Amino acid sequence: MKMLTKLAGAALAVGALFAAAPASADEVVLRAVSSFQQGSLIERPFARFVEKVNAEGKGLVRINYMGGPSAMPPFEVGNSVSSGVIDMAFVTAAFYTNLLPAGDGLKLTELSIQELRENGGWEYINELHNKKMNSWYLARTGDGNPFHLYVNKPVEKADLSGLTLRVTPVYRAFFEKLNASSIQTPPSEVYTALERGVVDGYGWPIQGVLDLGWQEVTKARVDPGFYTVDVNVLVNLDKWKSLSDEQREFLNKMAIWLESTNAENAEINKEEAKKQADAGMVVYTIEGEEREKWLDTAREAGWEQVIKAAPDDGPRLRELLTK
Repeated sequence: MKMLTKLAGAALAVGALFAAAPASADEVVLRAVSSFQQGSLIERPFARFVEKVNAEGKGLVRINYMGGPSAMPPFEVGNSVSSGVIDMAFVTAAFYTNLLPAGDGLKLTELSIQELRENGGWEYINELHNKKMNSWYLARTGDGNPFHLYVNKPVEKADLSGLTLRVTPVYRAFFEKLNASSIQTPPSEVYTALERGVVDGYGWPIQGVLDLGWQEVTKARVDPGFYTVDVNVLVNLDKWKSLSDEQREFLNKMAIWLESTNAENAEINKEEAKKQADAGMVVYTIEGEEREKWLDTAREAGWEQVIKAAPDDGPRLRELLTK
């Protein structure tokens, strides 16, 4: 009942925000929400996507972009696109594992989205989204943007004993496998937890630390990175089926363009690393056999978690996502 009430409330909010600006007779308007703060590095590709769709799709497709977490809590976005409260979502699979447990495996890909479109991986991922959450898997961003451990104590090998780390489900299993104690908190509480010494560090992508101001209370980043960010553009499946062939073809074209922007992440990562260094953050680099242990543990802990949660879908997903 509470969930229905939330969804109904969200539907009213979306309806009110999108009541203005009527479309032409042949133009479809897609109501969209992001699970990430507008203006942040992770959200920026979607903002560019919306701008490009609206510029090139006049009279055919238009996206009304509701906004980010201030418009809808991140963990409600998956439910909302699945149920049709919204038509389009920009959301990481970590926020909708309640609907698609196998989605947790998307962070473990060793292949680019372009390679997954070639080897059948995208098709299988889309099939899972169709069946489990009534959504079309339109596009993926985040390739080449790895996660890192950020700490306020030295880390010189693949052993996190004695560290208390702020985690999310993305990397909890990995950190705990290396003997860390874990605490799960909302991002809004991380700064204070670090400042007060409640936690010794946290996991986060190479991009976005400065967006949150966490460099002020973070001493170091641990290299190498692990996993990869997955932020996906989903479309409600019923809405997708209602589009004309021309509209779907146009959105697919825009999706391929969006995925091509993943190539920009290498340069963005360099810029972010420099900004972190300029802010006083040092780098602890794990090397040699310890590096291999670090990366192997990340991979195996991640897949173990996925296959346990999704025994029917996880093994096939691993075959398609790994080299």
